Amino acid sequence: MKVLIVGSGGREHAIAYAVAKSDKVDKIYCAPGNAGIAEYAECVSIGAMEFDKLADFAMEKEIDLTVIGMDDPLVGGIVDVFNEKGLRVFGPNKAAAILEGSKAFSKDLMKKYNIPTASYENFSSPEAALAYLETAKMPIVLKADGLALGKGVLICNTREEAIQGVKTLMLDKQFGSAGDKIVVEEFMVGREVSVLSFVDGKTIKIMTSAQDHKRAKDGDQGLNTGGMGTFSPSPFYTEEVDEFCKKYIYQATVDAMKSEGRPFKGIIFFGLMLTQDGPKVLEYNARFGDPEAQVVLPRMKNDIIDVFEACVDGTLDQIDLQFEDNAAVCVVLASDGYPEKYDKGFEIKGLDNFKNKEGYYVFHAGTKFDGDKILTNGGRVLGVTAKGSDLKEARANAYEATKLIDFDNKYMRNDIGKAIDEA
Repeated sequence: MKVLIVGSGGREHAIAYAVAKSDKVDKIYCAPGNAGIAEYAECVSIGAMEFDKLADFAMEKEIDLTVIGMDDPLVGGIVDVFNEKGLRVFGPNKAAAILEGSKAFSKDLMKKYNIPTASYENFSSPEAALAYLETAKMPIVLKADGLALGKGVLICNTREEAIQGVKTLMLDKQFGSAGDKIVVEEFMVGREVSVLSFVDGKTIKIMTSAQDHKRAKDGDQGLNTGGMGTFSPSPFYTEEVDEFCKKYIYQATVDAMKSEGRPFKGIIFFGLMLTQDGPKVLEYNARFGDPEAQVVLPRMKNDIIDVFEACVDGTLDQIDLQFEDNAAVCVVLASDGYPEKYDKGFEIKGLDNFKNKEGYYVFHAGTKFDGDKILTNGGRVLGVTAKGSDLKEARANAYEATKLIDFDNKYMRNDIGKAIDEA
């Protein structure tokens, strides 16, 4: 069969890796792809938001299944365009992708269906938000309602910071129209855990857990980023936590979306906070996490095509989802200065060191070809992933592997997975 993957980051590289392992797949295309994805796929210069061009390409090449990796096209309705043309596509339609596309919608959904989450208020007026902050308890969290590349969340420790945050989001429009409406949310204390799941509209299958590191600098300091590294599984995601989430969060979310007339097919990413009062939902995403996919997918035993097709066909209840009994850690190699100003266009050296190196992976995020050279082309450049028998071994392997790659202005956090020492 022929598969088209839409996207260009580390997540899409991880998806391409998983798809390439399937015996059912003869040909992979990726639009627009990157220099690493080109190892598995023929990259096509069509942008992820060019829905009609992508659908026309899928029809022309007789693509059997298209997999949408990114949030923007999902929220924009790419699945609807493909469905209208009779094309098989993996991902939620526009009505369902609102679960990620609007934080206000998802908070209201959780409130309506008693799904555990932080207390909150929604505001579309900066004046009303500022008035609310006059008596609100600090610290507090401000969230842009729309998509903001994973960076539209501000944790404000003081009232002055919160007031400035409202101005940043709603008046200065740092994240554009994503800040037209904001969620002002109770600050929760606990450990964050990421749980990905496959959904077919009615059935949900939970993947292995993972834990992300959002801040740019060691010790969880610095600005929020798209993610500086991950590990899987999370030792803090216990059987007790799993049972609670299955009972009150996972299926409840799928059922809620169905009840709202928005049946969800694709990936639901549950961002959880493990509080003293039990697990609560921080956020939903409507696609694989990045870089969570880079530690979860290499550990998955199933043929991913079987799972994708079961989600599309509504037969997910027939899939026995299985993961390896080991661990994986991903360390992101970024351009120094990310997520603010940084230089790019530097040659990446050492990638050949990973060829045929079992249990080690380099997932490209921001790279491009320049003749026979591969250059840096983004803030997050590469995700270096390594497996191990346990998390400590995987972490040691991953950091050792980062030494095999070099480029000018290479930057990484040095404490990815440090929390496992406390488990």
